[in-house]
Amino acid sequence: MTARQETSPSRQPFELPEFYLPHPARLNPHLEQARAHTRAWAGELGMLEGSGVWGAADLEAHDYALLCAYTHPECDARMLWLVTDWYVWVFFFDDWFLERFKRSGDRGAGREALERLAPFMPADPRATVPEPTNPVEAGLADLWRRTVPGHSADWIGRFTLSTRNLLYESLWELDNISIGRVSNPVEYVEQRRKVGGAPWSAGLVEHAVGVEVPPSVSGERALRVLRDCFADSVHFRNDLFSYERETGREGELSNGVLVLERFFGCTTQEAADQLNNMLTSRLQQFESTFFTELPLLFAEKGLGPDGVLAVLTYARGLQDWQSGGHEWHMRSSRYMNSRPGRTGAGLTSAGLPGGAGLPGWLRGPTGLGTTGANIKALLGLTGGARRVRRYTRTPRPVGPSVIPAFYMPLRNALNRHLEGARERLITWNREMGFFDEGMWWEEKARDFDFALCSAGIDPEASPEALDISAGWLSWGTYADDAYPLAFGSTRTLAAGRAQTARLRACMPLDLSAPPPPANAMERGLADLWRRTAAPMGPRGRELFREAMDQVLDSWHWELENQAANRVPDPVDYLEMRRVTFGSPMTIALGRMAHMDVVPREVYASSAMQSLEAAAFDYSALMNDVFSYQKEAEYEGELHNCLIVVENFFDCDHPTALRIVNDLMTSRMKQFEHVVENELPVMYEDFGLDAAARAALDRNAEELKRWMAAIYVWHVGTRRYREEDLKRHHAHRPAAVAAAAVPDPAGPPAPPAPPSGGRLLPAAPHRAGWA
Repeated sequence: MTARQETSPSRQPFELPEFYLPHPARLNPHLEQARAHTRAWAGELGMLEGSGVWGAADLEAHDYALLCAYTHPECDARMLWLVTDWYVWVFFFDDWFLERFKRSGDRGAGREALERLAPFMPADPRATVPEPTNPVEAGLADLWRRTVPGHSADWIGRFTLSTRNLLYESLWELDNISIGRVSNPVEYVEQRRKVGGAPWSAGLVEHAVGVEVPPSVSGERALRVLRDCFADSVHFRNDLFSYERETGREGELSNGVLVLERFFGCTTQEAADQLNNMLTSRLQQFESTFFTELPLLFAEKGLGPDGVLAVLTYARGLQDWQSGGHEWHMRSSRYMNSRPGRTGAGLTSAGLPGGAGLPGWLRGPTGLGTTGANIKALLGLTGGARRVRRYTRTPRPVGPSVIPAFYMPLRNALNRHLEGARERLITWNREMGFFDEGMWWEEKARDFDFALCSAGIDPEASPEALDISAGWLSWGTYADDAYPLAFGSTRTLAAGRAQTARLRACMPLDLSAPPPPANAMERGLADLWRRTAAPMGPRGRELFREAMDQVLDSWHWELENQAANRVPDPVDYLEMRRVTFGSPMTIALGRMAHMDVVPREVYASSAMQSLEAAAFDYSALMNDVFSYQKEAEYEGELHNCLIVVENFFDCDHPTALRIVNDLMTSRMKQFEHVVENELPVMYEDFGLDAAARAALDRNAEELKRWMAAIYVWHVGTRRYREEDLKRHHAHRPAAVAAAAVPDPAGPPAPPAPPSGGRLLPAAPHRAGWA
């Protein structure tokens, strides 16, 4: 393979957009040593002449040592050698897999080659590994031996998983190439995190900066968001620079520009600009999480000075990687990086992308590593204006929710015990005190008709099981109405966390007596927990409690956004919406039914995660369409995909509705694609027996019923129609109605308790909760 030549500007499929670059890149002083070392290392392991993949000229032109010197500016020489060798190996693997398996479409041989790599990543670095048979195996064996010793089991486990994902998700790319399929935007972002390698890079950052993120926080939302934002930003940037090479020369379909181009039916330039907007949004989400979520996490976990320093050092390492990665992309011959008016390695004569036309004092410094000082990008549409728009949304009349013709190919029957369940649910609501706190009353609860949804989810359920299901839906929606009203609009976040702690106490794993309930939410949760968890075994109870904890935690993300009047970015919104919609509970209950026949690792497969995510996204987005007027006009809500899309794309409501409906259609078709194409392959990959396959087939059918039932409920409920919204809000006590919409000028005074009860302090969100 010969060295790739830089493409002339006239032949480029689009002009590179203006990038948001908040931090200047720095260059490690040991660059030349790393170049010399990695040339020798790659040659010794057989990656160059004779490999059929690279020659010495390719390695020289790609200049991975420059990448690592930019992305790891502070490490010493020997660490830079190691990091550079890792990246040479990763890029060599990518091109090697392309030449050997992607071009031929030989999935079986590709999977066999990947399976041979697992023994070269032992948890114990002293363990004996097989004799390498090719440069990929030889490189991994050497690098693992040089990296893993001295690390904790937690870090080794995380790094092993991310390395395995990096390797195995190449099969996902191969499968898409084989059937000529371009993924949809949501699926693409999720899969790209694995196959793109940035989560793996994040683990290597810990090694290079000499810290480990403490296990007590490594799995928390704030750290996940930092990793995910880092991963998405790295991948989106790479997609912009590599579009011409991947789509034109390699037949690659896993590129974000191409995904957006196909999904929106727009020009390549428009798709590139939109992907750059997503890149900017993810970088700003990283900043928001760093400054607003990390301090709270440190306080909640009681993290000591060493732990805090480790997390902050790690975050700085991720920041350095972002800045340095951009500088390298501007210079490597592997990528499209020319722009009209640029000179040298992709820079304007002013040393800045788009620097022409600015006064000299605004252009900032010039030269190597200074593209992050682009004042135009920081203050213009790529940075400042977009950030301002996220924080200035105000409630306004929007009119009745417009319901388009959804793509809904699913049908199901209703449980014959529906009528009795409706009456028993009203009785239960009354007994739990839902009608005593001023927010709900009997007529309103009957209008909502949650038993209708439960009757479709499980047409064969007994009356007792149907009552429990309807109770969860009712309780979750009651809390969904109460939480933002009691804590978000009043900005009393500490009170919300105190209420959440009380709710957790209502779910004892040993089924002991919970504390006396202080409000309807606690009373309802304690009752539902006892009736739901009692028949479960210990492991099932733990799974269900973990799911409930995820949902409880997600409410505080919504409250914090509400308090800051911050509209979330699309990626963060969709991922959190699955949790606020109650999907962890649905997943836990579904998996409990198959625990005895389905291996746990199956649920971590791309096929299963994609199946579940597609189902939950479709239903949650449907809820957002139906509830748009209720949330945007009557409640001042920010957590609605139509609002998120309007804000992010700066578009009108009809355009946002078309985008969301298109996304719903793609999610349903993604579900169908997984059932038809990916599940059978996954069954073979894991060698599942007939019982496990039958259980997973039943799980897919249950998800179909779940989606169909939620659709039927949305059509039938009287929760979202304009005439019902007017009636419900006119009936509510004035104090409750006044608290529903935040005053943009500042936080309102806490509402007075309505007559007949107190304004309750909290509760759960959506499990089909809306």
